[in-house]
Amino acid sequence: MVTTAHVIKTRLPAPPPSVDALLKAVHDGLGELKANDVVELDVRGKSSVCDFMVVASGTSTRHVKAVADEVIKFAKRLDVTPLGVEGEREAEWVLVDLGDVVVHVMLPRIREFYALERLWSVGDQPPADVGPGGD
Repeated sequence: MVTTAHVIKTRLPAPPPSVDALLKAVHDGLGELKANDVVELDVRGKSSVCDFMVVASGTSTRHVKAVADEVIKFAKRLDVTPLGVEGEREAEWVLVDLGDVVVHVMLPRIREFYALERLWSVGDQPPADVGPGGD
């Protein structure tokens, strides 16, 4: 069976908004629908995909999807159409790719399992002070 591919038109405006403006829009969208535990991760030098990741939690699948939709709405006010949106159907983890900023909205149990904050902050802290002899 042959199916036709759906082409989704995505684009960033020329010139694109500053990363600071995009981050503000993301945080405004997250705040509008009261996303929980919002964390902004600077991944410059760690990822070639984006400069910042923003991770937030929703209280239910409906809330996760609504929060992600609100982020998209706020980004569109800057004339930014997402480059991709993944996970909307299950809405346990919705990823919104806005180019320089990637937003992850997750249920708390999914967020705890994948621990993106820990994954992307490895090496950020100096090693714990170890006593003589490596103890």
